[in-house]
Amino acid sequence: MVYVKASEREEQIIAAAVTVLGDVGVPATTLRGVAAEAGVPLGTLQYVFPTKDQLLRAVLTRVIHDISEALRAGLELDKGVEHALRQGVSSFWDKLVGNHVGLQIMQYELMTYSLRNEAGSLAQLQYESYGSVVTQFCEQAAQAAGERCAVGFDTLGRLALALIDGLILQYIARPDAARARRDLDQALDMLVLFADPQPVARSATRR
Repeated sequence: MVYVKASEREEQIIAAAVTVLGDVGVPATTLRGVAAEAGVPLGTLQYVFPTKDQLLRAVLTRVIHDISEALRAGLELDKGVEHALRQGVSSFWDKLVGNHVGLQIMQYELMTYSLRNEAGSLAQLQYESYGSVVTQFCEQAAQAAGERCAVGFDTLGRLALALIDGLILQYIARPDAARARRDLDQALDMLVLFADPQPVARSATRR
């Protein structure tokens, strides 16, 4: 048997889990099914991820990482908050939404599965992490560009997530790419107006 590093084995299993979750949904996904998709013995999978909950958390961690990477693709933080929102959200949509409806459905299934089966702890982690990703890169962009916003960055992150989430659900229900892009652009206009990024006065920056 060819030796595979533990980190590579873990990634192999997570990738298989994403495939199975997309094909059959969260409730029907089993460790045995993921092991078969990954081409590893069930015992090997259970050594890496003893429970389904641990595997789902690993999948969610992978998804959050991918979202963060997509949001930051092509981002120039010193161009400020407006650029960060427009570039980041557009990049995320192009990379992870437009041609990946199954991936988005899987994430909503993870949330509802968590709410029904384990008191919502995974769903709480999921949405706090999504909002945090937006919050962090907007705050970093403001600092890099010497800007301040009219609202707190945590509030901006949550409302940005709410708008994008709603558009994704509508796109899943009716995948109309042209309509989705128009709506996304208008949602970004709203977010920029709400954030109202402005240069910080020089005297304020020296405090």
